[in-house]
Amino acid sequence: MKAADIKRGNVVEYNGKVWQIRDIERSSPTARGGNVTFRFTMYSVPGGQKFDLSLRADDDLKETEVTRRAVSYSYMDGDNFVFMDVEDYTQYLLGRDSVADAAGYITDGLEGCYMQLIEGQPVAVQLPPTVTLEVIDTAPELKGATATKRPKPARLSTGIEIQVPEYVTVGEKILVSTTTGEFGGRA
Repeated sequence: MKAADIKRGNVVEYNGKVWQIRDIERSSPTARGGNVTFRFTMYSVPGGQKFDLSLRADDDLKETEVTRRAVSYSYMDGDNFVFMDVEDYTQYLLGRDSVADAAGYITDGLEGCYMQLIEGQPVAVQLPPTVTLEVIDTAPELKGATATKRPKPARLSTGIEIQVPEYVTVGEKILVSTTTGEFGGRA
């Protein structure tokens, strides 16, 4: 498949490894006859190692066949996250290294996830765009604080820490983006 045809989310093979395309930057040189280049930000599947690759528009990348199955998170089995297929109840185990940073967004019974399979083997999980998490620790709201929107750190029920607005309090459920890790409002 030509570099110019690759879209975000495609899974490709490069240097004997499998990568998922997360971001694409297109640059057109100003000089005549210059080649359009594409800079791909890719993450290894499994493992989530970041890799940047620049290719010309007509360079080839081999696309890998990935099956996506709708799953929900069930439980931890040792160091493995166990997800269950919502249609046929097949269980898929993914190790902590394959889940990587996504672990901070996974809560009991989380739905709207997709398991990515290559030749029937689970290699990565795709989370919903936002998840609801509970604030378990944050500084109290300052009474009489000015109207400035100063964010403050908050620890969430999964152990991750994000910046939240001053008005957020302990015990509140909030929406968090699984792609940016940013506060998305009250749940």
